[in-house]
Amino acid sequence: MQLLGTQVHAEQGGKRGFTVEFVGDGGEVISVQLRATEGGDLNRQNALEKARDLMREVCDGDMTNAVDLEAHPSARQSRDEEEMESQLDEGLQDSFPASDPVSVTSSTTVGGSDTNRP
Repeated sequence: MQLLGTQVHAEQGGKRGFTVEFVGDGGEVISVQLRATEGGDLNRQNALEKARDLMREVCDGDMTNAVDLEAHPSARQSRDEEEMESQLDEGLQDSFPASDPVSVTSSTTVGGSDTNRP
């Protein structure tokens, strides 16, 4: 794969982290998700370098102890309603206040007196 470029996408304005995409000449895309930490040291400027470092670690690493994630089904696949409910609650909290309904208000303006008219 010949690398053509990279893209950095902020997750919730960077509050949740960043996704860095490495784009190849054959249309391949490798995505690296970086989650924000409590220290707040992750930003748009250093996300690309951190993603590159992580990719180097993966390429140089020993994959013999890697876990097959398909062997561990998701909450939806295993029909774990309690875990799905927990994930839904977390998602709703993370999307606040965007999940709040729109507030409808109306305003009135007081008109001037008729005494100003000729």
